[in-house]
Amino acid sequence: MHNPLTERYSEEENIALVRKSLSGDRKALDQLVRLHQPFIYNVAWKMAWEPDDALDLTQEVLIKVITKLSQFNFESQFRTWLYRIVVNEFLQAKRRKGEKQFSTLEDHGNRLDAVPGEDLTVEEEIELKELTEEVQFRCLSGMLMCLTREQRLIFILGDTFGIDHNIGGEIFNVSKENFRVKLHRARKELCNFMDNKCSLINPKNPCRCAKKSKFFYKQGLLSEDKKTFNVGYKTKMLDYASENYKASSEAVYEKHSDLFRNHPAKDQFDADTVIEEILNDENLMHFFQ
Repeated sequence: MHNPLTERYSEEENIALVRKSLSGDRKALDQLVRLHQPFIYNVAWKMAWEPDDALDLTQEVLIKVITKLSQFNFESQFRTWLYRIVVNEFLQAKRRKGEKQFSTLEDHGNRLDAVPGEDLTVEEEIELKELTEEVQFRCLSGMLMCLTREQRLIFILGDTFGIDHNIGGEIFNVSKENFRVKLHRARKELCNFMDNKCSLINPKNPCRCAKKSKFFYKQGLLSEDKKTFNVGYKTKMLDYASENYKASSEAVYEKHSDLFRNHPAKDQFDADTVIEEILNDENLMHFFQ
């Protein structure tokens, strides 16, 4: 699996593909885009909450990358140049359904409290296991949506994906110290909420995913064909994390971070993806050339 933020990242490979792409090699452009699509999509998914919105965000970013590729001057790392575009696009994108659905952590907590928690038998816990995981993924992703866009993106990249602070500073165009401070603040806000609300962190907390899932299931609000996150993907966000992700987290927050890193990730895309749509758009390709 290609992860552009790990130590195995090959700048030489990317530069070679960029040069070939700029000389008119469509296959090289296709390969360059495919190398980065999975990572961009999975960051977009955590930013947007809805998979369809994540695809739209990914397409918007890839179009911007392709149309601006001729502006890359080879003086900086291609990774830095590309992911600055990603960051800027995600921070400036129009508000989508996920952001309209969530507001503050306090409001998120109040809505959780309003959902009755129903007791389950052992058999029901087993039967509702996958739906309970879906509730967990939705709730944790909802917490992320309650952060500001910058906090959310810094937390996703710096904590869930465990990027190095030097790379983080380059991508966000700040010092590594400033990136570290911003990441700490995002972690603290999110984790303080979880400490006081989530039973996955503190078993004494009354909010339990299994009990909520039974209520949603009985109300017809949750079923096998209504899953957004727990959709059978074999990979996890953890698979995209840097080799040094554990060293990038503060130990006190490690348990919290693991919950987000274990969310499903997508690394396989259908043949008819946004890449084909972009590369087969003659008007766009004419502009690119």
